[in-house]
Amino acid sequence: MKFPRDFINKIIQGDCVETMKLIPDDSIDLVVTSPPYNLKNSTGNGMKDGRGGKWANAALVNGYHNYDDCLPHDKYVKWQREGLEQMIRVVNNHGAIFYNHKWRVQDGLLQDRQDIVSGFPVRQIIIWKRKGGINFNAGYFLPTYEVIYLIAKKKFKLAPKANAHGDIWEFMQDMNNPHPAPFPIALIERIISSTNAEIILDPFMGSGTTAIVARNLGRKYVGIETSPEYCKMAENRLAGNGIGRKINLCKSQMNLFKQLQKA
Repeated sequence: MKFPRDFINKIIQGDCVETMKLIPDDSIDLVVTSPPYNLKNSTGNGMKDGRGGKWANAALVNGYHNYDDCLPHDKYVKWQREGLEQMIRVVNNHGAIFYNHKWRVQDGLLQDRQDIVSGFPVRQIIIWKRKGGINFNAGYFLPTYEVIYLIAKKKFKLAPKANAHGDIWEFMQDMNNPHPAPFPIALIERIISSTNAEIILDPFMGSGTTAIVARNLGRKYVGIETSPEYCKMAENRLAGNGIGRKINLCKSQMNLFKQLQKA
């Protein structure tokens, strides 16, 4: 099956798992993504019970557009594993997934995401050390990092000299982006420029940072995002970089791609 060309260099509005099912096997070189963290289901940060704490003025208190970030944990894990199964299917044998997530304390115990990533070919974890932060919990030290799981196919190799980078990266959060949880551009530049990937997929595209960086580095991108508001945000940011438009997947298009998939 040929790759749906309408997906290349587009932001596709649709469900991430269902839309990835329309992408052929082995057709993506690299996945770079960060899903919602299910933070409003947390017992300790004040978002679930309304205490607020450090999140009192944060955009994430109100959740994401089209998604409230508060699934029962078992359903959240099932959703994330279904997404990773699709990512690993569409990535070719020279490719990899950079899956950014955050460890947290839940009910007094560390939740390290092994229930999500176990069974997938995790080759390395990269620590993204953020700058600053406030800790309102006296039970543990201030969390200052997130984890990027490098889930690699057997033949994946870094670009020349990229292996000189260490596995602890320090990048400031993007403080000037209206999306509640944006990637810093510098972080995505580090990832994509460290590979030879030509086609990069982000199934949780959000405000479009992965697409912008891919475009600026001369690569192609495929973005999936469920929220029409965030699709528009990404479209506007890409337009500011001289490229980009949104594509909406109506039912007729979805049926067409499903037919192509069977061909």
